[in-house]
Amino acid sequence: MLEQLLILLVSLATLVWSADKFVFGAAAFARNLGLSPLIIGLTIVAMGSSAPEMMVAATASIDGKIDTAIGNVIGSNITNITLVLGFTALLKPMLVGSMTIRRELPIILATSSVAVFFLYDLNFERWEGIALLVLFVLTIGYLTVSSVAKAKSGEKDLFDEEVSDDVPEGVATSKAIMWLVVGLALLLISSEFLVGSAVEIAKFFGLSDLIIGLTIIAIGTSLPELAASIAGILKNEDDLALGSIVGSNIFNALAVLCIPALIAPGAIDPSAVTRDSWIMLGVTVLLILMAIGIKGPRSINRVEGGVLLFSFIAYQYLLFGMATSA
Repeated sequence: MLEQLLILLVSLATLVWSADKFVFGAAAFARNLGLSPLIIGLTIVAMGSSAPEMMVAATASIDGKIDTAIGNVIGSNITNITLVLGFTALLKPMLVGSMTIRRELPIILATSSVAVFFLYDLNFERWEGIALLVLFVLTIGYLTVSSVAKAKSGEKDLFDEEVSDDVPEGVATSKAIMWLVVGLALLLISSEFLVGSAVEIAKFFGLSDLIIGLTIIAIGTSLPELAASIAGILKNEDDLALGSIVGSNIFNALAVLCIPALIAPGAIDPSAVTRDSWIMLGVTVLLILMAIGIKGPRSINRVEGGVLLFSFIAYQYLLFGMATSA
């Protein structure tokens, strides 16, 4: 068991590191091809924080672990809001000033609701995965067109500017391709080891595929969001910190959740719907209530951060309590 735990930790670290290098290479290569930094930032860079979830979902689905893949999506979205945002707000209250973020907050609720709707009948079918993929393309297209139109009109938004600034420049094409290939290869290898070790640990402790996806894997794959959020508030870029969470949850609910439906459609664990999906929707609504002020921009303060962090601890206690009593 100690060996499996070590493999899990090394795999998680490699997964997070390789995702960063993959996105760096892809973004630099796209920039060298002449794509706009804003478009690259809103697509490739924004997708970077969800790259670990995508690889885990694909690996788990290929191995027939559809509940692990779905649990990872739901668990990551819950973890992003409760643990990542809660911990970040405890460090420093977060001002929600960007109109881009305020525009995306209703989208995060809509995409989460659509995801729950498709899971509700406890049978995830391939056509539902196709529908989620189409919705993902439409959503990204809408966000990109809106941001580009706003930029052309001369309207400035701090979040859009910071996303553009995150796109690497001056990187040789050969170097970009190298990191693209290396990052992708390590993503594939580390996700395979991560899922394999997680399954072995789950068997040892008698945990279900769903629980392992909701807890250990979800927390591990949310590390990029935690790092991005902490880095954002340390640089006084609150919108960038919150934007990484909001963007990741939208990607997860559409681009990541479609993967198990496309690769391994079939029946899912009822608890994913009767318990976890509703908790995901609940914390999403809580985020929106905290972030959107009636009289304009407001901050997510330390008290609210504490509430979110307590919600994360309570959820983990609920999961492991139900697993050990089963």
